[in-house]
Amino acid sequence: MRRRGPGPRGATPRGVGSTAEQNGAAFLFLAPWIVGALCLTLGPILASLYLSFTSYDLFNPPVWAGLHNYERLLFEDPRYLQAVKVTFSYVFLSVPLKLAFALAVAVMLNRGIAFLGVYRGLYYLPSLLGGSVAVAIMWRQIFSYDGLINHVLLWFGIDGPSWISNPDTALYTLVSLAVWQFGSPMIIFLAGLKQIPQDLYDAAAVDGAGPVTKFLRITLPLLTPIIFFNFVMQMIGAFQAFTPSFIISNGTGGPADSTLFYTLYLYEQGFTNFQMGYASAMAWILVGIIATATAVAFLSARFWVHYGDER
Repeated sequence: MRRRGPGPRGATPRGVGSTAEQNGAAFLFLAPWIVGALCLTLGPILASLYLSFTSYDLFNPPVWAGLHNYERLLFEDPRYLQAVKVTFSYVFLSVPLKLAFALAVAVMLNRGIAFLGVYRGLYYLPSLLGGSVAVAIMWRQIFSYDGLINHVLLWFGIDGPSWISNPDTALYTLVSLAVWQFGSPMIIFLAGLKQIPQDLYDAAAVDGAGPVTKFLRITLPLLTPIIFFNFVMQMIGAFQAFTPSFIISNGTGGPADSTLFYTLYLYEQGFTNFQMGYASAMAWILVGIIATATAVAFLSARFWVHYGDER
């Protein structure tokens, strides 16, 4: 039986369309995502950029205002500066504490304890529930004057304050809620710990290294890429935190604006005071803050993040 020779160059196998047909099919499958990206992401982004230079109240057409919104934010609005201060305080406190706690738990779970999967699931659960309204309401009850914390303190003869009603302690209740949601970075740390060769620890033990030396000289340097990833992701999330502040302060940022997160003040200006142009300007400044903080983190990574292929 005679075999057919090879077909002409550029021919496609039977049942497979031409290159143009394949590209058309690919674009057809990508069309929903492309339409969504243009209409639901890129379009609103460009619209908010334009609105940030206008005076717009959602009911009347926007009126061009130039840089007035930005000048008002930076020089005429003390509550905006308070929101920036509170948000930076929250980020600087919650992110390092959450990462430290997550790493500590991951190190303990990495010792091969029984029922590891159960503990891992239990510790991860707060990360799934921590951003919900129900958990924020529960947290408000725990730290109220007659809440669980003060009941425990009464066992030791201590009459605790109303933590969420005191400007000196209200922000720390939100920080503690953030730290409680340590499950997500903990899982990532645990995966990184599993990749560290046991031979390194055995060799260090032969040289007389103790647990602290092993952690400082082996675990931490090899985990720096994971630490860096978790740090960047948690920092971005902390700058965007909204629900805990809104629920615990009843949407006011109180007491005395001590829990006035940036996003909460943005929401207040845009959807309570209907100053959408002003809120859009706030949103773009927040984008700049997050981008700058992320860029600084990446620039600093060259000095402390160590990758396995480095010589």
